[in-house]
Amino acid sequence: MKISIITVCYNSAKTIEDTLKSILNQTYTNYEYIIVDGGSKDNTLEIIKKYKLKFTNKIKVISEKDKGIFDAMNKGIKNSTGDIIGILNSDDILAHENVFYKIVKTFEKTNCEGTYSNLYILDKNLNRIIRKFKAKKGNYKLGWYPPHPTLYLQKKIYNKYGNYNLDYKIASDYDFMIRIMKNRVKLSYIKDCLVYMRSGGISTDGLKGYKKSFTESTNVLKNNGIKYPYLVNFIRAFNIFNQVLAGKLSNNKLSIMNGNIKNKQR
Repeated sequence: MKISIITVCYNSAKTIEDTLKSILNQTYTNYEYIIVDGGSKDNTLEIIKKYKLKFTNKIKVISEKDKGIFDAMNKGIKNSTGDIIGILNSDDILAHENVFYKIVKTFEKTNCEGTYSNLYILDKNLNRIIRKFKAKKGNYKLGWYPPHPTLYLQKKIYNKYGNYNLDYKIASDYDFMIRIMKNRVKLSYIKDCLVYMRSGGISTDGLKGYKKSFTESTNVLKNNGIKYPYLVNFIRAFNIFNQVLAGKLSNNKLSIMNGNIKNKQR
């Protein structure tokens, strides 16, 4: 099975090199890499150009103005040709070299329509775990959802249920996931952390970010006909609090080695 991996970026010179390295390190090589750049003004494109030859004919770069991150994701999906689509943003990193291999094997073994896994959110320097998102399984009507950066779906799912709704600036990924869960898309859980995500995005950057995310995600719940949207969102917020607490209690120190992160005991 061929994987289409999409990276959306804008002025990402400080982080995108780690993202590129983590993809190049993958042992499973039947993939295409689509980078959708919003017209960066820093040296993001120069860094991409430096690595382009290492991807040989696997990479496609689109650089033009867009209407935001979800518009860029939609462009990447439209230009993809793989059987499976995954999104790895320019401040995210694949956790180890066998991520693609594990995903493909799970698709083949379970005959699923999508996979997801655990997600660790790290500080900006990738030294400490801020939040441990152990996804497991749950009920979306009670605030459960898979971590979006770990979600890999058959392309036909996007074709059938639509792309990201540009009316949402922060929670369009949550809206999309509720839509596919409402339609009972078969998802398989991989009990492993496959993606590391830097903190600092608009939905994870402190109290202000969480407040914006809470407001928009409540509207997502209302518009998708979920009962008691405020209560459901409070349950989500409580779960996030527990994930942050688990991160603070973590006994792991992290360091980057060859573009991937390795756990080291203190």
